[in-house]
Formats: sequence, C-alpha cells, structure tokens
Amino acid sequence: MRNVRIPALLILGLSVLWAAGTPTELAADRGREQKVALIDDCDPDDPAWGAVPGCLQDKGDVSQAEFTSFLTSRLYNNAPVGSPPSLFLVGHPSWRNEPSHLVVEEGKKIEVKNEGGRPHTFTKVAAFGGGRIPPLLVGTVMAPECALPASGVDPSQLAPGARFKLRTSGEGIMRFQCCFHPWMRATVRVTPDGHHGR
Repeated sequence: MRNVRIPALLILGLSVLWAAGTPTELAADRGREQKVALIDDCDPDDPAWGAVPGCLQDKGDVSQAEFTSFLTSRLYNNAPVGSPPSLFLVGHPSWRNEPSHLVVEEGKKIEVKNEGGRPHTFTKVAAFGGGRIPPLLVGTVMAPECALPASGVDPSQLAPGARFKLRTSGEGIMRFQCCFHPWMRATVRVTPDGHHGR
C-alpha cells in the first residue's frame, strides 16, 4: 500500500508544480522579446550560387538549380482558359520567415535575424507584392516599398548572420516581406499593451 501512495503523491506534487509554474512562464513569455528568423537552405557547396554573395552558411541542401525550378508551377496559371500560360511566383518553401505570424503588444521590440546563407530583407509593406529582382518577379508587381532609395542602400537588408530590432507601433496588422524573395512573408498583429494573445 505504501509503495502505491508514493508514486501517487509524486504525480500529485508534480501536477501542482506544473500548474503553479504555467502562469509564471506565460507572464515571462509576454515580457520576452519576440524573434523572427529569415531562413534559407542554400547549399554552400554549389558553385552556382556564385562568389558574390554566394551561400554563406555551413549547411544547406538546396542547389541554385533546385531553387529556380521551384519559382513557378504549371498548376499556378492565372491566364484565362485557352490562353497561353501566364505563370506566377511560387518560390522555394525553404526560403521562409519563422514564425510567419506573431502577436506582439504595442511598443514591444521584435528581433529579426538572417539565419540563412543569402541576403534577405524584412521590409514593411502596405500590401504584399513582388520584389526588386526581375527574374523573381514572375507574374507580380513590385511592392513600392521594395524600390531602392536614392542612396542605393536598403536599411532593411540583412546579410547572413546580421540582425536588427524594430519597435511595433499602432494596433493592427503589420506586413513584412523580403524584397529579394517576395514569398518570404510575415505578419505581426500589434495589440494594445496588456492584451497579448495568440
């Protein structure tokens, strides 16, 4: 009988500790800085990525040829029936933002880091659109925010390994995309301070 009681008490004690710890963890989670990783899986051993910018990561398995083969799909055809195909951009799924959706309290910061091997941008846009690289525009119109400023320097561009922080402002949805790989998209729902939700 005593042997049965010990495991039962142990389970009960662990349950109480877990329940007590959960609100604390949630409160800590609310206070933590949110993070977005810009990711790609370019193959650093594929010379087709070129010397500049190349593929600046230790691992990855996507060749430049595979990347190009995923840009479009014959099943994504926006031409009227009977017309020649008019494909539009699909993009390789390993080029992505993680997470692709966040809920953040107003005024909180988001850390954005390029964890891939290629340059990316995390550009705030009014509406999702195409990017600034002509071969990657397939069937899209460039988002106006992706036009390079007169300086020729994009402040939202991140080299592999680089990071920056942005502060959220104004309630509602913020949209971000990569101006090189426009299928890399993210949304941030900004909520009033103290009303964080998932």
